[in-house]
Amino acid sequence: MRLRCAVLDDYQNIATTVADWGPVQDRVEVVTFTKHFSTEDELVSALADFDFVVTLRERIPFPATLLNRLPRLKLLVASGMRNSVIDYPAAERNSVTVCGTRSSSTPPVELTWALLLGLARGIVTENNALVAGGPWQSTVGADLHGRRLGLLGLGKIGSQVARVGLAFGMDVTAWSQNLTAERATEVGVRLAPSKEELLRSSDFVSLHLVLGERTRGMIGAAELALLKPTAYLINTSRSALVDQGALLAALHEGRIAGAGVDVFDIEPLPAEHPMRTAPRLLATPHLGYVSQDNYRTYYGQAVEDIQAYLAGAPVRRLG
Repeated sequence: MRLRCAVLDDYQNIATTVADWGPVQDRVEVVTFTKHFSTEDELVSALADFDFVVTLRERIPFPATLLNRLPRLKLLVASGMRNSVIDYPAAERNSVTVCGTRSSSTPPVELTWALLLGLARGIVTENNALVAGGPWQSTVGADLHGRRLGLLGLGKIGSQVARVGLAFGMDVTAWSQNLTAERATEVGVRLAPSKEELLRSSDFVSLHLVLGERTRGMIGAAELALLKPTAYLINTSRSALVDQGALLAALHEGRIAGAGVDVFDIEPLPAEHPMRTAPRLLATPHLGYVSQDNYRTYYGQAVEDIQAYLAGAPVRRLG
């Protein structure tokens, strides 16, 4: 019997064209799904007859309750080498091998700056006015040169964002619970004395932290109140770093100049979700890692993972 592989959340319908699946097509039937399955029952129904599943980033959780209901599943390939929504012990109990792929940090860095610049220069507002025959120049852009960029997190992504800020002539500071002055100096930025001081003094704040118990909800109503009314907040990391209700309130009340957001508490975002209509918000549908090179890597290495599994020597194992 021919093996079957499901590719989930292929929204752009390109998974089978951006990479060469030829090396496994003689043994594996590949089926792509462009529709997101939002419930466990939907997933069980869709995946019951598949041996392999390729899942994109952390769009779909694979808890024990789901893995227990997929007895045919033997290989789960997740793009990236870190995935917080897979229950690895449950996968092992169910004899499911979990493998990953490389993932570039460059696309989320670039998107961070797309959001920041879009907000600072009113790009969407001005473009909409231009297309609709509206006013010629209705906004006054916020300058970057000489302004302070505050980074919460100075890891692989945060450090690259910092270097772009320095190239713009910005005063860049950073803070996280484990960040040292030595590390900040290596990147060419200053260590802020505290999270609170970074928020008070920055003109732009961008989040680049891993979600965990120490970082969940770290930006709430009290922290948002510290921001200048002219400040902008950018979040391309994880939505749960920021209290979503508090952010919506700050945007509606005009207590900050704006926010750029690529991550949400529910994805895909429901049609009636308040984030879709919030004022002063520039939002994108979780595009941080969605780029041509990244997709070539994700799906190309998914093919490699399947080949290696079929050969009895799985590679890039996770868990």
